[in-house]
Amino acid sequence: MFETYIRKILTAQIYDLADETPVTYAHNLSNRYQNDIWIKREDLQPIFSFKIRGAHNKIRQLSKEERSRGVVCASAGNHAQGVAMSAASQEIPAIIVMPVTTPDIKVDSVRQRGAEVVLHGEAFQEAYDYALKLQQEKGLTFIHPYNDPDVIAGQGTIAREIFQQITGHIDYLFIPVGGGGILSGISVYSKYVSPSTKIIAVESDESACLQQALKAGERIILDEVGIFADGVAVPQIGELPFEIAQKCVDDSITVSTDEICAAIKDIFEDTRYLAEPSGAIAIAGVKKYIRENKLEGQLCVAVNSGANTSFGRLRHISERTELGANKEGLFAVQIPEVKGSFYEFCKNLPQTNITEFNYRYNREDAAMVFVGLELKEGTSQRHKILEHLEAQSYRVADLTDDELAKLHIRYMVGGHSHGLSERLFRVQFPEKPGALLKFLNALGSQWSISLFHYRNHASAYGRVLLGVQAAKDDEELIRRLDETGYYYKEESDNLAYELFLS
Repeated sequence: MFETYIRKILTAQIYDLADETPVTYAHNLSNRYQNDIWIKREDLQPIFSFKIRGAHNKIRQLSKEERSRGVVCASAGNHAQGVAMSAASQEIPAIIVMPVTTPDIKVDSVRQRGAEVVLHGEAFQEAYDYALKLQQEKGLTFIHPYNDPDVIAGQGTIAREIFQQITGHIDYLFIPVGGGGILSGISVYSKYVSPSTKIIAVESDESACLQQALKAGERIILDEVGIFADGVAVPQIGELPFEIAQKCVDDSITVSTDEICAAIKDIFEDTRYLAEPSGAIAIAGVKKYIRENKLEGQLCVAVNSGANTSFGRLRHISERTELGANKEGLFAVQIPEVKGSFYEFCKNLPQTNITEFNYRYNREDAAMVFVGLELKEGTSQRHKILEHLEAQSYRVADLTDDELAKLHIRYMVGGHSHGLSERLFRVQFPEKPGALLKFLNALGSQWSISLFHYRNHASAYGRVLLGVQAAKDDEELIRRLDETGYYYKEESDNLAYELFLS
């Protein structure tokens, strides 16, 4: 089986459109982690993503008859641009089906490349199913983003370039994973030319479909996937990629949103280029793997898979960078409600800077403050700060890993519900006109909304924090929330909520 892939990779026809991208030595990261770290720069492709390789290689294989009928794909991102650009270069009609929630910047980019865009469904699966329907009705060729031998071979040309560009033995190759196309293409070629090179698959911890499949010994479907690293937000690993991964992947790890944000900063500092979240996953994996396995003096290559992110997301990324680098800790601390208590609190802190301090008067005897502290020694210093404050008789909680605290609470500290029977929910809204009205109509008017906090990060979905005056056993409320069709999670027992809002 693998010999077939090797032949396809060696004979792939992509360089009339795709570029041979360079590898960049990451001086800052290498010095900091005492290993030689190289970045494969797929962010420098014409569409700022590796996806052009697989899409173009597939389209170049089509017969004259298939070309005349045209191609179709379903994608909300980089694959759509790859198919559109490749089809245009070959003068082949292309239909790209995208969810109606796809940001305008991505829709416009695909249209500018000459493809017909069809907006259908709120979720990717609906768009995917509709694309298959169009394939059957119009006799089109479906260009799969990862579960296709020619697409896999196109992505595998990345590995061919890496082993031509790097002198010396490559000890570790870190590859981002979504559906598995880039992982399978790179790993099958790497194991052919350098069996001792370790292949490390890196996934977002919000969409670790490969890791779960490897543990189970079979492909599984995740109940839900996170949307921050939208380029790898896939609920199930591809069938062909999983077959290859089972034989070629040496280890798999996951990284958090904060770790991805820190990696985006690292890439910028070494290249002055901004990676998209899914593009920075492999670098986040390098850092984590080196720390956890205490690697020294190894040659590591990480693939930066793309740079297609909207400018509006940079605020969110920068906010989470220090947390991901373990350079900031978030704490809830109760201090006496007396004059000079903040001064005394600052004096009692270990040698560190305050990065954030949020407070509002609530009780005569005590105040609960939300405080950010600069860290110099990472997670170990967080534990020392906790112990130090507790020794000073402060009531303190570490909220650094609390998603609700990082996403919402730190921006809304200041008011409690004062005896209301309140239930709290995190809700995920599609970013489109009428989404809020649809939600409120489905929810009905029998409950009072006591809290509503919304933050958008220029992605397909916005996050809402919702407080509703309702009893804990109110099953009708849950039924109505289910009927909205929006993803939600109850947070009524969340520690940060109890400390600052309930």
